[in-house]
Amino acid sequence: MPLSSNPIDLLARRDALCHALANIGELRPGSLKLRYRKCGKANCRCARPGDPGHGPKWVLSRLVKGRMRTWAIPDHAVERTQRQVDQCRRLRQLTQELIEVSGRLCELQLAEQTPARPEKKGASRASSRRRLGPNSNA
Repeated sequence: MPLSSNPIDLLARRDALCHALANIGELRPGSLKLRYRKCGKANCRCARPGDPGHGPKWVLSRLVKGRMRTWAIPDHAVERTQRQVDQCRRLRQLTQELIEVSGRLCELQLAEQTPARPEKKGASRASSRRRLGPNSNA
């Protein structure tokens, strides 16, 4: 959605975004997914062709220092973890929009404050002669 050029609309949107940010709850970065795993034992049922593996188990995955990390999430904590992940995603969206709105407001304010350019007059050049001091050999 394109940003408005009306400063009043932009100020109202900025205030609404700040209010929404103040009401953000628990945050948890990452992605919550159901996962099936194969244990690797040759005589286990999960080794049979077509078997999805053990599970499903809930896991939370995210990058930490450039490496993908995964944590098991117990069944009783899945709903709360999903809310935390959703709130983290919402925080990122709100802050990105706040940055865009604030940037647009700054542009409009700068345009209002920029004075008109005066007409150019003939350029005057300072003398390029070097002053010679008492110790110079000229």
